[in-house]
Amino acid sequence: MLPRGRPRALGAATLLLLLLLVVGFFLFGRDPEYGLRAAATFDGDPYGSRNRSASGLHPPLPPKCELLHVAIVCAGHNSSREVITLVKSVLFYRKNPLHLHLVTDAVARNILETLFRTWMVPALVIRFYDAEELKPLISWIPNTHYSGLYGLMKLVLPSILPLSLARVIVLDTDVTFSSDIAELWALFAHFSGVILLWLDRLRQTGWEQMWTLMAKRELLTLTATSLADQDVFNAVIKEHPELVHPLPCVWNVQLSDHTLAERCYLEAADLKVIHWNSPKKLRVKNKHAEFFRNLHLTFLGYDGKLLRRELFGCPNQLPPGAEQLQQALAQLDEEEPCFEFRQQQLTVHRVHITFLPHQPPPPRPHDVTLVAQLSMDRLQMLEALCRHWSGPMSLALYLTDADAQQFLHFVETSPVLSARKDVAYHIVYRDGPLYPVNQLRNVALAQALTPYVFLSDIDFLPAYSLYDYLRASIEQLELGSRPRKAALVVPAFETLHYRFSFPNSKAELLTLLDAGSLHIFRYHEWPQGHAPTAYAHWREAQAPYQVQWAADYEPYVVVPRDCPRYDPRFVGFGWNKVAHIIELDAQEYELLVLPEAFSIHLPHAPSLDISRFRSSPAYRDCLQALKEEFHQDLSRRYGAAALKYLTALQQSQSRA
Repeated sequence: MLPRGRPRALGAATLLLLLLLVVGFFLFGRDPEYGLRAAATFDGDPYGSRNRSASGLHPPLPPKCELLHVAIVCAGHNSSREVITLVKSVLFYRKNPLHLHLVTDAVARNILETLFRTWMVPALVIRFYDAEELKPLISWIPNTHYSGLYGLMKLVLPSILPLSLARVIVLDTDVTFSSDIAELWALFAHFSGVILLWLDRLRQTGWEQMWTLMAKRELLTLTATSLADQDVFNAVIKEHPELVHPLPCVWNVQLSDHTLAERCYLEAADLKVIHWNSPKKLRVKNKHAEFFRNLHLTFLGYDGKLLRRELFGCPNQLPPGAEQLQQALAQLDEEEPCFEFRQQQLTVHRVHITFLPHQPPPPRPHDVTLVAQLSMDRLQMLEALCRHWSGPMSLALYLTDADAQQFLHFVETSPVLSARKDVAYHIVYRDGPLYPVNQLRNVALAQALTPYVFLSDIDFLPAYSLYDYLRASIEQLELGSRPRKAALVVPAFETLHYRFSFPNSKAELLTLLDAGSLHIFRYHEWPQGHAPTAYAHWREAQAPYQVQWAADYEPYVVVPRDCPRYDPRFVGFGWNKVAHIIELDAQEYELLVLPEAFSIHLPHAPSLDISRFRSSPAYRDCLQALKEEFHQDLSRRYGAAALKYLTALQQSQSRA
């Protein structure tokens, strides 16, 4: 920061650099071994008392409803995860409304748009900026920093941020706050009002020419920048050393292998920001690293829904849809027997799509994505599934924030899973007592990128050849070349043995079926669920054959990606797939059974929801109420054509 009283001696371009120095204090933080003057350094006083302004050690905090602006550059899957932890730490301590200005690539924008829309945090505004528009402005600079071009984008932030924006805090993604960000915002008080009034003009006049000139001069002696934008900033600072007013080091406790930050935090009682400014991030070697890791891990595993708290007294802070949701929740009767079901249906879950790095499959006209959902207790199924299905997958996982970190470690340490970049994992964060099975399916289905999807469950293993067979079948049936709506049925079987030899062909499966090692799926418990597949016919079939819908039919099917979504009212156990097959039939999908296809269910402990279904009459009564409401909605949408479904339901109930 610049001491007051000298604004006119600096020049327009210098003043804009001054703005960046203040609002982008992490941009200039450097470990002492680099020999660079940092914007947050240790000078013998961790609180910077030698550099205080007349306003004292702690400038007054901004009014509680003043909107604070924060800018972040974020690209890719891993950086998106870092941003979320950073934002959690900021939200935990904040007392002011926030406006996040996110400069992102297409991947990060897709992830973060979905996350913030479903997070529904009050008093939080998000605006996205396309990083592609900035690349031509900086691509001429050779750079060996691991962040690539994105590490240079803070140089050109003034060219993309709104002209009306006077102040902004620029943050790296790898920082963790341990204090209210308003305290940092308050440091703007050291500026005179005249300087702030000049900022809009400075963005348009001097800064771009100044940093460009300095960068070109530096590149005469450097083959490339190794510290990304900081090399350029430091060159400007070297030319104008009077610009640097060091922030107290507590605002930038840097953790690299050889950091000297210990000089700061051993003296300070109140650290403000932890900066993991090493490519090793949390794996950095430092004798106090475990302490700081635990601070970071607190926010990594912190339940994000607890941050959906309002800032009382500040107007216009609810995100889109939040007011209507609050009204709907307020109308629920907590004494009503099905209150849990009603509440779960209204719950908006935070969704983090493509949680891990993912490479979309190349476009192919008959390609198929396996779609499924799972919870933490089914993770052990993933490796076997990857061995059986060689094609792309879209999987929704119902996890807590802490579970998500365990899942991340599970994938990274698995040779099988870490090698598969065509599997997209989407985290739906836990919220509520019932399993939102159809909401999970819809998340996974919405993220599938191929023309067709195989709607499966995580506890089924497909035939080894099923992926190739499905693509060949779609092509042979010419499903994509004519307006024909078809659902290809994959016959389902089950084994009661935890260890058995998986069949390599239909012939081997029939041998196991005849020997009693395999069974038609749920044949003894729920025969109507799969009986319409006509297994006796399937044994001899050489070509696909059509079957008719029947009550309670719930086969596993291959359908176009734009098929009807699952009905999210069905939570917990029961009728979630049945309702979807009814919807397909109502929209006149043909049900075609494939003669060489099969999938086998593996045994596992019963879920909590199925246990509740079996033991609780009230649970079953609530499911019945959901069925009746579903049929009422069918009648409204399809008229007389929906009558057959209600008649079939009534007949099924009378037989039961």
